[in-house]
Amino acid sequence: MRLLLLALAAAVAPAAGLNLQMPALRGQTGLTDARFGGKKLVVVTGTSSGLGRKTAAALLRTGKYHVVGAVRDLDKMEVVAEVDGFDPDLFTPMHCELNSFASVRAFVDELKEWKAAKPVDRLICNAAVYQPSLPYAKWSEDGHEQQMQINYLSHFLLTSLLLDDLAKAPGARCVFVGSVTGNDNTVGGGGVYPIADLKKLDGLKLGAKNPISMFDGYNFDGAKAYKDSKLCLAMLSHTLHQNYHKQTGIAFSTVYPGAIADSAMLAGKPPLDTSAKLPSFVKAMVEFELNAMRRIGFGQDMHADGLTGEAEAVSTAQAGGRLLQAAHDVRCSKSGHWAWKEGDAAAEAAAAAAAAAARARAAHTASSRPPRRFGSGRSATGSRVSSRSGRTRV
Repeated sequence: MRLLLLALAAAVAPAAGLNLQMPALRGQTGLTDARFGGKKLVVVTGTSSGLGRKTAAALLRTGKYHVVGAVRDLDKMEVVAEVDGFDPDLFTPMHCELNSFASVRAFVDELKEWKAAKPVDRLICNAAVYQPSLPYAKWSEDGHEQQMQINYLSHFLLTSLLLDDLAKAPGARCVFVGSVTGNDNTVGGGGVYPIADLKKLDGLKLGAKNPISMFDGYNFDGAKAYKDSKLCLAMLSHTLHQNYHKQTGIAFSTVYPGAIADSAMLAGKPPLDTSAKLPSFVKAMVEFELNAMRRIGFGQDMHADGLTGEAEAVSTAQAGGRLLQAAHDVRCSKSGHWAWKEGDAAAEAAAAAAAAAARARAAHTASSRPPRRFGSGRSATGSRVSSRSGRTRV
């Protein structure tokens, strides 16, 4: 399937009463607002709980960002900001209900009036809902299945309304929080049913409005709706890069920060429940995948992400640090998909170097050419960064 979901959605949206067209981009400007003190402006959706809350805290700790938290419950956000010690001079909450397109538009209008000429440097589309056990679809204010609207459609709209503004900021980044569940090449996406599959987008072509709950046009499946929404975000990120990166310089990325052990959104909701240790059979499946990759020459320096020992998932705080890295680290300044590898970086580097040296010696014996040298880097957070075939893993 060609990754043209953006163009397709724009074509069918009028039938659904939506206006999700990306704006025509005007010339970039260097305008700034002195009241931000030279700090970058970042917008994060869903900062009142979970990953968004920890991401906002991590951004604020750097002292280099003014964070706008787009949330549906301002009273809850006020309490969280006080409990977590958010600096009120660097954090501004604003109301944004992703279950409503009108609310998204009102948020953007409020944001633009408040920030004046200051461009948005980072847009982090984080907020999501997961409703796998529902026997029937819940509908948004606009008549769309809730998971698809909150996770994807409203972030689509938010990005379209801020794209022109992001283009004014040098080195701007737009980050979508993705999931392995939207990728059928992974255990979580391809080994745990139902599998994300948009098929021919028959439901979207018909408007994807009540009573049509699924983009593929089939009957409602709560777990699949979530996976489909994450697949849509990955496709959107790719299409935005193809159509707007060269013109604007904006980096469009998806991020998978890991299976979050203490996630309130996923706890107790199969098949993505991360409240317990990952079962041994999942570790075995991942090792099987990696071994298969190694046999065809890939994945020599990879290992099962976090699946060593008792295979515990990451914490929300750790995942928030990873999302900070995607927004802040200079090595994440290009478009792509970012994921993290666990384990001791020094041990990984040594093992990778030893394997590389063995391959080099074998190649030298076969061809009588000098062996190549291999290296690896390490980030400030202890993550290794490697690149293979144009795809970057952290």
